[in-house]
Amino acid sequence: MLGLSLVWQSSVAQTDATILSSAIARPNIVLLLADDLGFSDIAPYGSEISTPQLTALAKNGVSFTNYHTAANCAPARAMLLTGVDSHLAGVPNIPEMIPPAQQHADHYQGVLGQDVVTVATLLQTAGYHTYMAGKWHLGQTPDLLPSSRGFERTVALGDSGADNWEQKPYVPIYDKANWYADGKEYQLPEDFYSSRFLIDKTIEFIDSNSASERPFFAYVPFQAVHMPVQAPQEFIDNHMGVYDQGWHQLRQTRLKKAIELGVVADTTQAVSMPTTEDWDSLSDERKRYEAKRMAVYAAMIEAMDHHIGRLVEHLKRIGKYENTLFIFTSDNGSEPTGAVNPTTLLSNFALSRQGYSSDYERLGLKGSFNSISPSFASAAASPLAYYKFFVGEGGLRVPLIIAGNGVAAKGLKTDVFSHVTDITPTILQLTHTQEPSSYFGGRKIEPISGRDISQTLSNHQAQVRGEEDQDAVGYELAGNAALFLGDYKIVLHVAAPGDGQWRLLNIKNDPGETNDLSSVEPKRLQRMLNLYHQYEIDNQVLPITANFDLKRQVVINGVHARFGTPILSFIILMFVLAAFYGVYRARKNFEAND
Repeated sequence: MLGLSLVWQSSVAQTDATILSSAIARPNIVLLLADDLGFSDIAPYGSEISTPQLTALAKNGVSFTNYHTAANCAPARAMLLTGVDSHLAGVPNIPEMIPPAQQHADHYQGVLGQDVVTVATLLQTAGYHTYMAGKWHLGQTPDLLPSSRGFERTVALGDSGADNWEQKPYVPIYDKANWYADGKEYQLPEDFYSSRFLIDKTIEFIDSNSASERPFFAYVPFQAVHMPVQAPQEFIDNHMGVYDQGWHQLRQTRLKKAIELGVVADTTQAVSMPTTEDWDSLSDERKRYEAKRMAVYAAMIEAMDHHIGRLVEHLKRIGKYENTLFIFTSDNGSEPTGAVNPTTLLSNFALSRQGYSSDYERLGLKGSFNSISPSFASAAASPLAYYKFFVGEGGLRVPLIIAGNGVAAKGLKTDVFSHVTDITPTILQLTHTQEPSSYFGGRKIEPISGRDISQTLSNHQAQVRGEEDQDAVGYELAGNAALFLGDYKIVLHVAAPGDGQWRLLNIKNDPGETNDLSSVEPKRLQRMLNLYHQYEIDNQVLPITANFDLKRQVVINGVHARFGTPILSFIILMFVLAAFYGVYRARKNFEAND
């Protein structure tokens, strides 16, 4: 027995030595994921918000101006971490929005399937330490938590969102805010603020293996700027008065700046979304309130950037900065479902049931509920059309910055089309980690469909995809659909403010989606429609009912999952309807004027 033990120990020592020798040349990876961040919400993409840390990363790397993700959070996270289309990864939509007619299918559960492998698992197998601190939202059973999906150390929020100041749910579809640490339920500290806490835990995890020569992978999915939009007062003060001119002015200012920076083509124009209110028609009191809502939103972004800076400085202090690659992006575009006026009697009643207030003076602070309405959401996505939940560019196109170790190009921008499924294969390439085939760990898995985009880090004009059929990238969310091929995109929005018609767009020259080319290039439209229908078949996309409303489905699923009595059902219904009233009212106005 002793001899066998010595042989085993010798084998382990040889394995560790192999890992260490190969790890020295491999970079650490820090993957930073914002939540509901609009395309022009950070300074390198045209924002007025001070984001010096992200600006520094952009100057030290490559900014992708034609990068696309999913239209809401869980599908984006599934694709980001696996390189597999959201439908095949088991997350075609967030579980809170999947209708009963689709829930019979195994891949329509809204949780990460067991037939996909996370980048964390692959890196862990290759000798990396793997850490996660932040929002997970890919399943909460023990086998689905990040501690079972390749992460060595974790502190994770299982829900779609939660309060940023304390451990409580942000909407009543949850009875509590579900946090987990290393696979077990977790109680947040009393001095919790989300962005600060997540960076604190990331630093703690990294330092726990300070003596190790093995590289690390740290995944930090922030709560910023998902509702409730909240920030420390010192950051809010920095933005008071900045948004007094309203959302129309902001949208145009950001368009101009994005053109100056080369983020979008100088031919870019921006449509006026029907969900945007007339700023000039608002009362002075409403203007004051709306301007502060946006100031808190900007403050939350600035606070996130500040805490990213703390991580960067810590890595410099411990001598790990030079060998670290940073990737920053967002899960989807800006969130449009904040109530048009959250200070109404109905809204105040619903918020009070959750222990929240919408008072102007405390907006953004502990105990307050804040969000931006569709009007400022359009400005956050400027100059793009639409926002989260929709497949317009404002819902799908977000910032992507890759900087640090291994990035030869510095301060450059690329308008090469790239996709969220590209992140995992790119990380694998940069860490010299083998991409799995159709089997991993003795089980059959879905192959990675994304492309390695690492070549763009030395040559920002390198083409990752061409115009061949195999280069097409499709996407679907609750009936809304898109397909990308070369510089072109076809898009379908099944409900208002969309019109239920397919459109053809050149998103390289016209990222604002102002010029429908369907009648000009009917052959291209038909070819891309054929490719989309093949995408539906290949990715097992299920049809949606004609009257599906994703916001209403949240209410129905939430009531079904948590409540049974009519009184409580009524309360949750009133709360969610109040929160979504802005988009609902705009939709009715659009339909009336159509």
